[in-house]
Amino acid sequence: MAAPTTPPSALADAVRDESSLRRFLHGLPGVDQVGVEQRAAGLGTRSIKKASKLHAIDLAISMVDLTTLEGADTAGKVRGLAAKAKRPDPERPDVPPVAAVCVYPDMVATAAKELQGTGINVASVATAFPSGRSTLDIKLADTRFAVREGASEVDMVIDRGAFLSGRYGQVFEEIVKVKEACGDAHLKVILETGELVTYDNVRRASWLALLAGGDFIKTSTGKVQPAATLPVTHVMLQAVRDWKAQTGELRGVKPAGGIRTTKDAIKYLVAVHEVAGPEWLDPHLFRFGASTLLNDLLMQRRTQLDGHYSGPDYVTVD
Repeated sequence: MAAPTTPPSALADAVRDESSLRRFLHGLPGVDQVGVEQRAAGLGTRSIKKASKLHAIDLAISMVDLTTLEGADTAGKVRGLAAKAKRPDPERPDVPPVAAVCVYPDMVATAAKELQGTGINVASVATAFPSGRSTLDIKLADTRFAVREGASEVDMVIDRGAFLSGRYGQVFEEIVKVKEACGDAHLKVILETGELVTYDNVRRASWLALLAGGDFIKTSTGKVQPAATLPVTHVMLQAVRDWKAQTGELRGVKPAGGIRTTKDAIKYLVAVHEVAGPEWLDPHLFRFGASTLLNDLLMQRRTQLDGHYSGPDYVTVD
């Protein structure tokens, strides 16, 4: 079994071979389903005062991976998305830019050209997204192409069939090799939690991705339901928190799919603060994978500042 590029010394024994990896993953504490769902529901009821809400909205905007992943995507659509990423609300220059624009590999060059020099990342899905059903050679070629075109972040999908069949070593080695193919680009590992069925599987897949060198663990492709949920995100936040406790390394979390409103986004920010810790309230460590969330954040921001609801006509609607 191949070792990750920079194996964490505190967990070296876990990745020594297939049996060690299996023993480690199945030795993780089981997730208390009732407990995690109750805590997620409880934290979701927290209210935020007006000044704090405006700060939370701006923070959420800065954490958005503005995404278009459709078969009908065009260069013009990607250019429009890049313009919105740079100036989310053209009439309000104090609105922060988003964290990244996420596209298919063949659209990376267009996004990179539009975002050059802005500090906004270009993210690309890869590895036969969204199914992950292809050979490793093709997955690696997909990744290298995206990076060569200008991607600074790569969102890969794990082989859920291999994971659910217990072939943890295969999944581990694929992540390790994709990470190597990324070069300097950051790697987000999509678990597709809606297909993993149980919270215990989400915890195992999270740790597997972290052990293999993933910079972020991501819930979903957005193509499978359920996509991101608060309880699942709690489990993943626990994983990166515990990872830091054992290794001293900070890794990120990205919920994606189905997060459409400011109210939902704030619930996730509360979860980040309470489960992982305030250190993760940073675009380098927490992202929202979204296409429509930004519109609601902008409308609610105007409401906070103007004292009345502006409506969708005042922001660009994707």
